[in-house]
Amino acid sequence: MQQALIDSHAHLTHDRFLPLGGPDAVLRNARDANVSGILSICCEISKEYDPLLKLCDTYDFLWCTVGTHPHEAGLPDEKRYTTDDIAKLAQRHKKVVGIGETGLDYYYNHSTQDEQIENFRKHIRTALKTDLPLVVHARDADEDIVRILKDEQERGGGSPAKGVIHCFSSSRMLAEEALDLGMYVSFSGILTFKRSEDLREIAKDIPLDRLLVETDAPYLAPEPVRKEINQPARVRYTANVLAEIKGVSPDEIAEQTTENFFRLFSKAKMSRSKNDDEK
Repeated sequence: MQQALIDSHAHLTHDRFLPLGGPDAVLRNARDANVSGILSICCEISKEYDPLLKLCDTYDFLWCTVGTHPHEAGLPDEKRYTTDDIAKLAQRHKKVVGIGETGLDYYYNHSTQDEQIENFRKHIRTALKTDLPLVVHARDADEDIVRILKDEQERGGGSPAKGVIHCFSSSRMLAEEALDLGMYVSFSGILTFKRSEDLREIAKDIPLDRLLVETDAPYLAPEPVRKEINQPARVRYTANVLAEIKGVSPDEIAEQTTENFFRLFSKAKMSRSKNDDEK
């Protein structure tokens, strides 16, 4: 059996999992596929924070984040959360190990760009305040992502927010700037798509010690299962392609990305020793 993997980004409370039997069935599938840990991401604090904690309390191999996705940045129920509010929610529970998903999405613009920028800055400041890693969503906004990260670094006294550019599908410039800021880069099933030659060229140049793998489930199912509902059990498809790109074994990718995950999401080590099956 290949070495266990960590899915560094999934959305386990999403309704799209209902046809598969809900999160419990999806998590059984993940363990059967030798996925040893999953980070389930919060996109809407007012609706997801409590369900995520309940799920994480049930399964030892789960952790979660707290934050507002750029799509939801304009919602009144999300705008009301201050930096202090988010920090308190992050520090309230040992299973909350990161801040986000936040960032900018100028492709869909479900919230205005001003609302997204204000939301992004709020989350960066929370990450700096709590010393927890930031989970960054970036789509068609690379220059502003870099500018704001650097602005907040300067405002915070020179220390950049640690974190990851998740589901990376952006420019080489963003990858290089993120690395310069000490961030990690996470690849999803997009890496396996036939049209992703340029993305694979960028992945080839990312240092092994800065890589993560993810599913972004239930979205972005990898080849050869693109027509299916994605789930953490599918993370190995992306990991195997990444291994091929980097010229290393799948086990080396699994070992390195797992090490990278626990280095970045260091709070997750509190539960790492409990790796038995679900309660």
